[in-house]
Amino acid sequence: MAGKRDWLEAGLDILGEHGAPALTIERLTERLGLTKGSFYHHFKGMGGYKTALLAHIEAEGTAAYIAYADSGPDRSARARLDRLAERVSDDDRGPALEVAVRAWAQQDPEVRALQERVDRTRMAYLRDLWQEITGDPAAAEQTALLLYLVTIGADHLVPAASGRALRGLYDLVIRLGAGDRAP
Repeated sequence: MAGKRDWLEAGLDILGEHGAPALTIERLTERLGLTKGSFYHHFKGMGGYKTALLAHIEAEGTAAYIAYADSGPDRSARARLDRLAERVSDDDRGPALEVAVRAWAQQDPEVRALQERVDRTRMAYLRDLWQEITGDPAAAEQTALLLYLVTIGADHLVPAASGRALRGLYDLVIRLGAGDRAP
């Protein structure tokens, strides 16, 4: 029997592959090979599922990334930025899912609230790291925004920028933002 996480992961896959309109109980049950009864065992309809899915998106797409960046023996801001860049550029699901959630946020106030919260959290994390590196609040704000816009923009290219290309861009922005001019 599938657990709640299985249902949420299936929802992420469907959302990334087909967009929000495809998130239906029928498609979820078909994806998992389970019954509607199993779905209702975990969720009180699609409204409850959507709320749980949005929380899952926030946890897996933001909190888990920050936790990964904060892990490791080197706790310097530069090392955490490098780990974050590694994680983001290695995420195969990320581009399609990010685009789908942002599109959904244009249509649904609950999703928009999530997207605004996620963007604030991500920007605050990046800003704090850059503040530690540069010591300059204005430079930290601008560099954090530049790095975040590179991520969002790379996701919206058709096809999306490869993980390797994205990692190269991250490395360039991080070097330049940190004042390292050497290649």
